[in-house]
Amino acid sequence: MIERCTAPTRARADVVVVGSGAGGSACADRLSAAGLDVLVLEMGEHETPDTFTQREEDMLPRLFQDAGGRTTADGAITVMQGKGVGGSTLHNLNLCKRVDDALLDRWSESVSGLAERLRRAYTAVESDLAVSQVPEARLNRNNQLFRAGVEALGWAGGPLKHNRVGCIGSGFCELGCAYDAKMNASRVLLPRAMDQGARVWSNVRVDRIRTRLGRAVGVSGRTREGHQVVVEADAVVLSASATGTPALALASGVPDPHRQIGGHLRMHPGGTVGAAFDETIEAWKGIPQAWECTEHLDPLDPARRIWIVPVFGHPVTTAAMLPGFGAAHTQLMAHFPRLAACTPMLHDHSEGRVIAAPDGRPILRYRLDAGDRHAMGEGLKAGARIFLAAGARRAVLPMARPVEVTTRAELDRLDLDVHRLDPALAAVHPMGSMRMGDDPRRSACDGWGRVRGQPGLWVADGSLMPTSTGGPPQLTIYALGRLVGDALAAEMGA
Repeated sequence: MIERCTAPTRARADVVVVGSGAGGSACADRLSAAGLDVLVLEMGEHETPDTFTQREEDMLPRLFQDAGGRTTADGAITVMQGKGVGGSTLHNLNLCKRVDDALLDRWSESVSGLAERLRRAYTAVESDLAVSQVPEARLNRNNQLFRAGVEALGWAGGPLKHNRVGCIGSGFCELGCAYDAKMNASRVLLPRAMDQGARVWSNVRVDRIRTRLGRAVGVSGRTREGHQVVVEADAVVLSASATGTPALALASGVPDPHRQIGGHLRMHPGGTVGAAFDETIEAWKGIPQAWECTEHLDPLDPARRIWIVPVFGHPVTTAAMLPGFGAAHTQLMAHFPRLAACTPMLHDHSEGRVIAAPDGRPILRYRLDAGDRHAMGEGLKAGARIFLAAGARRAVLPMARPVEVTTRAELDRLDLDVHRLDPALAAVHPMGSMRMGDDPRRSACDGWGRVRGQPGLWVADGSLMPTSTGGPPQLTIYALGRLVGDALAAEMGA
């Protein structure tokens, strides 16, 4: 049973895991399977299918950090991150894709043996989460049109995999599945960990790592009501996301002689391309993302750093994604049932940094470099080209002054000037801010997830990524959590 902390509490565990998302749940599952006493702390609440109202005004504050309003320090990029028991797996769109083999091999150049270890972990995680290809019959109209455009252009693309079982195609994935069809952390791994003896506590925001004689020996934090929670443990695992984990480490004074904690932040920033069709699409219905375009993506080629997938939202989210103001914005929203959309996401080469505010919360300093700005402009044009090839009446590019195009010739003549704050961008995949590696001068963690300079402290989340993944990182975060759990259990003699 998941316990909600509402009073001052002290506890003891072999291992305390901070965060219950993909990485934390996978790590806790492996540690508890090895017979260790594991306590998982989650800052959010325990949401269940019967609490998912499918209303944006209810679920955005409950499932997202800062009520979905988290941004980079300059406000240029909205950063959507989850909270609640299960973390971002509660609201994500369930894409499960392995990192490209060529990129895995590149990672192994800086992290010995990582590629083979991850490939084995992928197989286990895919089995646990019932990963399968999205069936052809389940493509909604938005995805069908996107695929038609990709194929009409002769571009590379294909179907995506997901971890849903029993999906009815309601389309409310990002607001939490009221039909319990997500094979995610809260449905699969955390219940299994609890069956193996793990404890899960919600409503605890950890604000300090406790140390003794240079070793991590637990954590302290507070409930939303202000009650102190102290946990003593033989080992601490940070799984608070690629923003929360480095901020907590920095606020706690973890040794960092080479300034690697919080550095190398990647985020997969993305823009949104809208398209108006004559037919009714109702893109908010069904599985949101089932097809991808990889024509402009090569994980090792900086000239090809754009991954494009369909995207859509419910009314408030769509209104936020669409460009323009006043009458121009109203006109676009009037076409809501006939709109299609996609997002070009950067396999970003830009690097940002996470720092800790005085209260310990993360501050994200990140700006696109010139190469990524150029690539984003080309990616937006590519997204428009896909929908025009599929028969769209017009495509809309999300600049502050919306750019509308109706022909490929117009696109070819278009020179988009992408710069800070224009267009508005969003990111849902922070990673790499405590990256793993063999060289202590270039990585905060070793190749097994240990934090350098702080014995007893480990990381098991997207912070560990050596680079951007160039695709959905969920599966890799689960896999890394599994690897860290096994490594820590072995070190503890379990």
